[in-house]
Amino acid sequence: MNCRSISTLIALVGATLISSFTLFAQNTQTPPEKPKPQAPAPSGPQSDGAFRKVILDTDREVNGERIDAVKDPMELAVATDGRVFYVERAGAVKMLAPDSKTPVVVGQIPVFTGLEDGLLGLALDPNFATNSWIYLFHSLPETAKVADGSKTGENVVSRYTLKGDTLDLASQKVLLRVTTQRDQCCHSGGSLAFDAAGNLYASTGDNTHPHEDSNGYAPLDRRPGRMPWNSEKSSGNANDLRGKVNRIHPEPDGTATIPKGNLFPRGTPGTRPEIYAMGCRNAFRISVDGRTGFLYWGDVGPDANGASPTRGPAGFDEVNQAREAGNFGWPYFIADNKPYVAYDFAMKVSGKPFDALHPVNDSPLNTGTTNLPPAQPAFVYYTYGPSTRFPVVNGGGGRTAMAGPVYYFDENLKAPYKLPKEFDRTLFIYEWSRNWIIAVHLDAEGSIAKDATGKPRMERFCPNMTFKRPMDLELGPDGCLYLIENGTAWSGNLDTQIVRIEYTGDGPKHAAAGR
Repeated sequence: MNCRSISTLIALVGATLISSFTLFAQNTQTPPEKPKPQAPAPSGPQSDGAFRKVILDTDREVNGERIDAVKDPMELAVATDGRVFYVERAGAVKMLAPDSKTPVVVGQIPVFTGLEDGLLGLALDPNFATNSWIYLFHSLPETAKVADGSKTGENVVSRYTLKGDTLDLASQKVLLRVTTQRDQCCHSGGSLAFDAAGNLYASTGDNTHPHEDSNGYAPLDRRPGRMPWNSEKSSGNANDLRGKVNRIHPEPDGTATIPKGNLFPRGTPGTRPEIYAMGCRNAFRISVDGRTGFLYWGDVGPDANGASPTRGPAGFDEVNQAREAGNFGWPYFIADNKPYVAYDFAMKVSGKPFDALHPVNDSPLNTGTTNLPPAQPAFVYYTYGPSTRFPVVNGGGGRTAMAGPVYYFDENLKAPYKLPKEFDRTLFIYEWSRNWIIAVHLDAEGSIAKDATGKPRMERFCPNMTFKRPMDLELGPDGCLYLIENGTAWSGNLDTQIVRIEYTGDGPKHAAAGR
C-alpha cells in the first residue's frame, strides 16, 4: 500500500470515528425534561350570567409544580361566621377562614381508607358558635377477624371539640357505631346533616359487592360464604344500621338519644331504633329541609343496562324524599317500586317478583324481623338511558345521584350574593358522573311543582358553568351555594376545587335551562 493510500485510509477512519462519536453523543445526551403539570386555571366556564364561582381552595403550585393539595375532599359545612370546614378521605379536617385561600389543618383523624371507607362526613353542631362541636363520620383504623376468618371493622359518628384552630382529639365522643364487613367493597355512605330540632342524620351504604353473579341486579346471593354479595344482611335488615339513614339526637354529655318518629319504636323485636329510612343502597349525600323537616338523599343505583324477566328492572339512580320514616325498598325494589325477582344463585332459578306492600326478608343472613314495612317510591329516578319522565337529567355517561339543600329566599337576609327569589322553595340535586346541578322547584306541599303544561319544574342550574364531578353541595348562612368539585378523575386530581357560587345581580338574571 503506498503512502497516499495509507493517508486516504487514515482520513476515512478518522472521519468515521468522528461521525460515530457525534452520533453517540447525540443519542446519549440528557433527555429533555418532561413538562410539569401546569396550574390549571380550572377548565371550562366559571361564571354564567349573573352567577360566578369564587374559588376558596384548590390544588396549587409549589416550587413550580402543580400538587394535589386538596386530596379527596368529601363533605363540607359553613359556620355562621363564614368559616368553611371540609374533610378529606385520608383523615384531614381543614378550615378556611373568610377571605383566606390558605386552609388550616385543624385535625388529622386516624382512619381505615380501604374499600370506600375513610373520613367521609362532616356536620357542625347547630350551636357551633358557642360550643365548637364538630361531628365526623369516619372508619376506625382497626380491622378484626371473626371466627370464620372474615374481616370486620366499624364506621362511627363522633363528636369533637374545636379549640382555637385545633381539633381536640381527646374530646372524642362516639355517638353511633356501625359494624361493617371489610372483605369486599363497596358502599359506605357517610353523609351527616342536622334538622331544625337538633336531630342528627347519618347515611350508610349497604356494604355489599355489587358485581359478579348479581350482574347489575339485586345482590341476593344466599350461598355459604357469599355474605359480602348480599344486601339482605344490611339494607333489607331492620336489625342492622347499614343501608340506612339513621337518626339520633346528640346530648350535651356526648351520648345520643332516639327521637320520636323513627321507623321502629325502641324495644321492637328484631329492629334498631336509630333507623329512620331503610332500604338504601348507597345514600351518599343527604340534606334536611330546615322548614319542613323532609329528608332528601341521592341513592346510587346498580348497573344493569336493561330489565330482565328473570331478575328484575334495569338499574336506576334515585333522589328520595322522606316526609316521615319509611322503607325505601332496596334490595327488593327500585325507582317507583319496580320489583326485583327472587333468585336462587345456587340453582340459577328465578322465583316470583317481590311484593312492595308486603316485603319479606327470609334470608338466612337476616338478623331482624322478617316482615318489613311497605316500600316507598323514589322522588326522582333515572336509568343510563334517556328519561321521559325527568328529561332534564339526561345527558352524559354514568349515574351518581346526590341530594343537596332546599333554599328559601329571605328578603331580610343582609347578604349581597344570596340566591335570587326565583329559587325560593327549590331543592338542588346534583350528579358526580353527569356534571350537572338541577334546580327542582317545590310546591307548597313539598311535591315537584308543575309548569303551565303540567311538566315538572326542573331545570339545569347555571348550565353554562362547568361543574367537575360535584362531590358535595351545601347552603351557607349567606344564602350562597358551596360546592366541592372533585376534579377530572376518581382521585389524584390537580383540578379539585372548593367554591362558593355567588349571585351578583348583574347581567342576565335567569341562569337556568331546560324548562
